[in-house]
Amino acid sequence: MTVTPKRLRAPEDLTVLRQSLVDRTDDRKPRIAVCGDTGCAVCGSLGLASSFKEIIERRGLKDRVGLKVTGCLGFCEQGPVVLVFPGEIFYRKVGPGDVEEIIDRTVLGGELVERLLYRDPITGQKLPRCSDLPFYKNQTRVLLEGNWRIDPNDIYDYIARGGYSAVAKALYEMTPEDVISEVKEARLRGRGGAGFPTGLKWEICRKTKGDTKYVVCNADEGDPGAFMDRSLLEGNPHSVLEGMIIAGIGIGARHGVIYVRAEYPTAVVKIRNAIEQASELGLLGENILGSDFSFDVTISKGAGAFVCGEETALLLSAEGKVGEPRQKPPFPAEKGYKGKPTVINNVETFANVPLIIKNGAAEYRRVGTEKSGGTKIFCLVGKVNNTGLVEVPLGITLREIIFGIGGGIKNGKRFKAVQTGGPSGGCLPEQMLDLKVDFEELSRAGSIMGSGGMIVMDEDTCVVDIARYFLQFLKSESCGKCFSCREGINRMLEIVEGIAAGEGSPEDLDLLEELACAVKDASMCGLGQTSANPVLSTLRYFRDEYLAHVELKKCPAAVCRALIRFQIDENLCTGCGICRKECPAEAIEGERRKPHTIDPNRCMKCGVCMEVCKFGAITKS
Repeated sequence: MTVTPKRLRAPEDLTVLRQSLVDRTDDRKPRIAVCGDTGCAVCGSLGLASSFKEIIERRGLKDRVGLKVTGCLGFCEQGPVVLVFPGEIFYRKVGPGDVEEIIDRTVLGGELVERLLYRDPITGQKLPRCSDLPFYKNQTRVLLEGNWRIDPNDIYDYIARGGYSAVAKALYEMTPEDVISEVKEARLRGRGGAGFPTGLKWEICRKTKGDTKYVVCNADEGDPGAFMDRSLLEGNPHSVLEGMIIAGIGIGARHGVIYVRAEYPTAVVKIRNAIEQASELGLLGENILGSDFSFDVTISKGAGAFVCGEETALLLSAEGKVGEPRQKPPFPAEKGYKGKPTVINNVETFANVPLIIKNGAAEYRRVGTEKSGGTKIFCLVGKVNNTGLVEVPLGITLREIIFGIGGGIKNGKRFKAVQTGGPSGGCLPEQMLDLKVDFEELSRAGSIMGSGGMIVMDEDTCVVDIARYFLQFLKSESCGKCFSCREGINRMLEIVEGIAAGEGSPEDLDLLEELACAVKDASMCGLGQTSANPVLSTLRYFRDEYLAHVELKKCPAAVCRALIRFQIDENLCTGCGICRKECPAEAIEGERRKPHTIDPNRCMKCGVCMEVCKFGAITKS
């Protein structure tokens, strides 16, 4: 259905428009949803969507079969992903040659294309519907539910499913104080990492005197392996805009800024398009929905500095200055963007707000914990069978996420640890799998919620190497403003690198722990204060592994190059000579058809020999 843009001048206009779009919400009508998020797009999903469109139009099916290019459908491991309605049929690894068959057999014929179905790795059973897949059925999809049904480039799709009704309610049925009270009652806490109560932050800003106030959206997602905010911006940008408008109503702000990293070009294009569409309909700009409230939103692109995820550094960067944290107080709610009172929340926090205002705090709080209402989106990645974007209620256990949704560890390996909270988070061991995912619980365990990164590690992971990796990242991303962070992280890294190289001593572990605590206590901003978490958590739960490195000069996971040795099992070696030919150090010797040997003094420990051996004769220890 093509809609002619018309400025909405009252809540009633929005209601009439929504009623005219009711056919868009009918999931009983044949429809194809192609994941257009960055992950699937890289795998060719946009080409698939073009093929679907071309065939549908060529065969005169446009009035019978709907087609949407949506945001992230979640199950990234299986991309490109295609859903077919009705029935939420899930097709994985779809290629160009599958397009016409999906239309003929499934959309028009009601049959399944068996080879494209997901096969459960445990039971071997093929599961046709999303509701059948453990990955989906064990989630609580609230924010991500719209990604299945909304074209992020079409504001009318969002309006058809209730979009901007929360803004109308906040403007005409509630006072600003009511808005803030509802958010407080919902117990929404910031999803950017710190978990500060959102309603309380808004209340402080509202009470701060000032003629000009700002609402800033933190879309500077810098954690390795994290893509929650990008997927929300790319999949449902209007939900974020609506949350920002409601925040503006609550605190009395007329201006909003979305700070997004330049590495997210698709997200930038979609959010800019959403701003233009909302402005054209009178949902942004002057006198929104005919009220006396006005609000505009601009985009500020960051250069990708991890430290600019810290709110004060972000605000300075958005002003065009060097992105360095400043001392607090004053807090941004008192003195923020351009020196004015500012509310700053991340993408996921703002996306929750319309749900709270539309359905009420009591309904929202039915999911979550006593102190933290709602759901949390995580990027489940690493050595887990089912990687992707997952949404779960706060209070769920790590075990339920990793084994219930994630399907357990790849290749039958043993679970070793999970890193939550990104580079500033901690590594939690197997005995913590029944820990509830909650701000306080994770903090007590030595980790953090962070923005939602969750990296799963198996038995082949070395925790010393993991600590080294994250310290290297944090060293390069530290702004260097305060001595404890600048020099402390660098010194921690030196000690850990020495341990990984077999040059450490037991005394180094005590020094490392003492130094980590000093950095944590003395650093000015969150980057420095949490930089010690990877070190402290691995020392706390995996001290034996550190001791093996310093006392036995051995890496139990056989990862740290200086402490491993490659050898050839003469009972398995056939003398084919492939390893000898491929060895860059010429460290392998032996006659053809006779067992070979590796000279440890010449071996570079690059691992090429293991990769090319077809008989599993080469091992490392």
